[in-house]
Amino acid sequence: AIISHPDAGKTPLTEKLLLYGGALELAGSVTARKKQRDTSSDWMELEKKRGISISSTVLEFDYRGFRMNLLDTPGHRDFSEDTYRVLMAVDSVVMVIDAVKGIESQTIKLFEIGRRRGIPIFTFMNKCDRPAIPPLELLDQLEKVLSIHACPMNWPLESGPFFKGVFDRNEKQVHLFE
Repeated sequence: AIISHPDAGKTPLTEKLLLYGGALELAGSVTARKKQRDTSSDWMELEKKRGISISSTVLEFDYRGFRMNLLDTPGHRDFSEDTYRVLMAVDSVVMVIDAVKGIESQTIKLFEIGRRRGIPIFTFMNKCDRPAIPPLELLDQLEKVLSIHACPMNWPLESGPFFKGVFDRNEKQVHLFE
């Protein structure tokens, strides 16, 4: 799997997957703040200083009897060539879309490469705890801009300062934001 467009300023999805997969005891942050723990994938001094991923990193861990190979790639457009190269070696992609900004030009390019290669793409919307584009508009963007049919597995409960959590449509459970 590949994780692109890490959530700068928050714990990135990569760190959460490693944490819940049992590979980490404490998730780090990609921000360049001195008092926060660095992410596992951002190991270069420049990455720590700028608070963004600039190189791809392979992270391996076991989860429920499966060996997971996670390729964390830079989301910043200045370092996208590394992400394009990684797309040649993956079985599936986790595409993270910023719920505040919507689908960005970099995401469209990466999606097209994945589509041409026939790579399964799982889409996550992040930053729902900030004032975000309404969920139905985001789904409309997915369908119109990327020409995919979306089936939301989770539904955000409000956004921005009113964000409460998500409703898991499959399990019919509410997961409250802490």
